[in-house]
Amino acid sequence: MPPRLPVHDAQAPPPGQINLDHVAHFVPDVDAGSAAFEAMGFTLPPFSLQKHRLAPGGPVVPAGTGNRTIMFRAGYVEMLAPVSRETLVAQQLWTAIQRYTGIHLIAFGTPDATVDHARLAREGFGPQPTVALQRSLGTPEGEGTARFAVVRVPPGTMPEGRIQYCQHLTPEMPWQPRWMTHANGAVGLAAVILCVAEPEEAVARYARFSGLTPMQSNGVPLIQTQRGQFLFLTPVQTTRVFGVMPPALPWIAGYVIATHDIGAARAACVRHHIETIDLGAGRFAAVTPPAVGGIIVFQQLGSPARALL
Repeated sequence: MPPRLPVHDAQAPPPGQINLDHVAHFVPDVDAGSAAFEAMGFTLPPFSLQKHRLAPGGPVVPAGTGNRTIMFRAGYVEMLAPVSRETLVAQQLWTAIQRYTGIHLIAFGTPDATVDHARLAREGFGPQPTVALQRSLGTPEGEGTARFAVVRVPPGTMPEGRIQYCQHLTPEMPWQPRWMTHANGAVGLAAVILCVAEPEEAVARYARFSGLTPMQSNGVPLIQTQRGQFLFLTPVQTTRVFGVMPPALPWIAGYVIATHDIGAARAACVRHHIETIDLGAGRFAAVTPPAVGGIIVFQQLGSPARALL
């Protein structure tokens, strides 16, 4: 048996494959959002300001945004907040938040951003120049820098939100062991749930975006990556399953988190009066506080996300 990779080295998919890397909540108040996530039993690293280089050889400048993350052994969740109104990226966040506070970003993980940039260009998505994104992070040895190569398409190209590719150049920085233990037992990002008017159109578009073949399970269209799924529900299905009305369409409604202790996850929500919905088979959905928005489905580690419905 080959030696097991360190957690940070296991995040990138094998060459030629992609995975579900992370999702991001866009929030106006990072302190209120942090309190909501902590109430649900998540551990968050400190707030970090983002910088980027928009063109090769260009200067590194403030992005006008900052984040806190929730790191798992497989993938992560991000909380992204604008800290100014001056930069284009910050303005895009404010515009998205006006639609709803919640999940506006899904990142495919890639071992080579240049490959995905080329495919998006071939498929007519018009990708923007690859962004060199970075942010400072503390380590037990002192301050360090986390670096990423990010491929985005023009706003509106993917109407669900900012759907992008992310290549981690320094995965050891965000995936620090001290930040991967959660009181709710969370260990991985298993799926993302999209609420769309026409699931068949959306899944076909994501198939072109990802280079993957669309599938179906229980009548629900999905995209299966090397690690993690994209599930496409109608508004009627979303309301029937989760008891909530979409705040807008399309809507990145939520995501699925695998936990090794489903009881601890449920207890944290109940203790802080967060609404929960029993989904059967040991799963439950948490309707998150308005400060973060969206639905988090918790399921016991090893349960398939496609059995969600």
